[in-house]
Amino acid sequence: MTVATSILDAITVPESEGRAIPDAATRETIGYAPVHTRADLDVAVAAARAAQPAWNALGHAERSRILNAIADEIEANAEELAQLLSREQGKPLDGPNARFEVGACAVWTRAAADTLLEPEVVFEVEGARAEVHYDALGVVGAIGPWNWPMMISVWQIAPSLRMGNTVVAKPSEYTPLSVLALAEIYNRHLPQGVLTVISGDREVGAAIPGHAGIDKVMFTGSTATGRKIVEASANNLARLTLELGGNDAGIVLPGTDPAAIAENLFWGCFINTGQTCAALKRLYVHDSLYDAVVETLAGMAQAMPMGRGLEEGNVLGPLQNQKQFDIVEGLVDDARRRGARIVVGGAAAPELGPLFYRATVVADIEDGAALVDEEQFGPVIPVIRYTDIDDAVRRANASEQGLGASVWSADADAAVEVAKRLQAGTVWINSHGALNPVVPFGGTKASGYGQEFGAAGLKAVAAPKVISR
Repeated sequence: MTVATSILDAITVPESEGRAIPDAATRETIGYAPVHTRADLDVAVAAARAAQPAWNALGHAERSRILNAIADEIEANAEELAQLLSREQGKPLDGPNARFEVGACAVWTRAAADTLLEPEVVFEVEGARAEVHYDALGVVGAIGPWNWPMMISVWQIAPSLRMGNTVVAKPSEYTPLSVLALAEIYNRHLPQGVLTVISGDREVGAAIPGHAGIDKVMFTGSTATGRKIVEASANNLARLTLELGGNDAGIVLPGTDPAAIAENLFWGCFINTGQTCAALKRLYVHDSLYDAVVETLAGMAQAMPMGRGLEEGNVLGPLQNQKQFDIVEGLVDDARRRGARIVVGGAAAPELGPLFYRATVVADIEDGAALVDEEQFGPVIPVIRYTDIDDAVRRANASEQGLGASVWSADADAAVEVAKRLQAGTVWINSHGALNPVVPFGGTKASGYGQEFGAAGLKAVAAPKVISR
């Protein structure tokens, strides 16, 4: 397959000026990302502050028109963007992966453009009325992760722009080219200074939350880093939206047909090769169908094609970086030492490349094992047996994290009753991780706070103003 290069040529810098970014599957250099500094951040924030009043003055209708034009541009360049994303992040083109992610960028950009947010009348009697209006905040600092770098950047950038803010975005140092490419598309339609990407190290990212010129911070990443952002934001009282780590639990109720839920269950666990905050990370299955669910998942894991992302037909790819590979390998090795049963997988796949790890199903494991208690963020699912639903709910809720959860059952009413008891920002029934651009999404407990998407997401990047008369 021929890899298109025009957008890459526009964003990469000479080798002498940049940092080499490797192909996740082959470790060959794709291009060179700029190495921005704290001084570059200061310049970007100053430019964003200068550009913000005029951008805000355009009004919602014009900003929405521009965002829809950007969505058209994303679609026109979709294949090139997907190929770059596949190489840098590792996810294959096919399946719910690179092409899917680029398509989602267009969808979420349009949703931000088209979602209505009218003033809300909250009190009205004869001679008195109170309305809530939503104004721009100013400059938004958007700090993104490496697992869905383009899509999550759009979640942060598009609503911020729609509401009249300007944005300084800081991508992960593992996947800067994808976000620079996305910004290249956006900036074909935006005034100068409205959107700037700062491609620097963690020190540059750490300077954003407390920066005097930042009014709002949006962050997707680990709980540990989220706590540091909260501390840093005390310096400027920046508003925060934090989508942090998840150790999502799923509960399969008795009477469920394993074959009927197999596909949704597999992708709930293994989407993006398990590298998804809101993926299913630990699965509690009733004793009456435990063996059948384990066997079904293992069969699917063994059958799914894994390999380099640019090779058509693959749907599972490598771990994105060595650090994450080591975490996944260490958690599976620990489970094996504890006596857990590795049903399928449980080992690297060096014949595919240095960071490939086989899709793994682990059975006969309990809470207390690191693989159950910690977020693995890789192609591994521990399956835990239960006999009493109250016990399963208690164990599912025992985690400090509460991003998502799921209940699997042929009895919709029974599933809803269990869902009401689970401590998570979103609980899916007979699926896991499916997102909708108009449905609010956010975590509870140590998985962060604030919501994204739809009208709730627009409000999160705006300053509410009450007008009483």
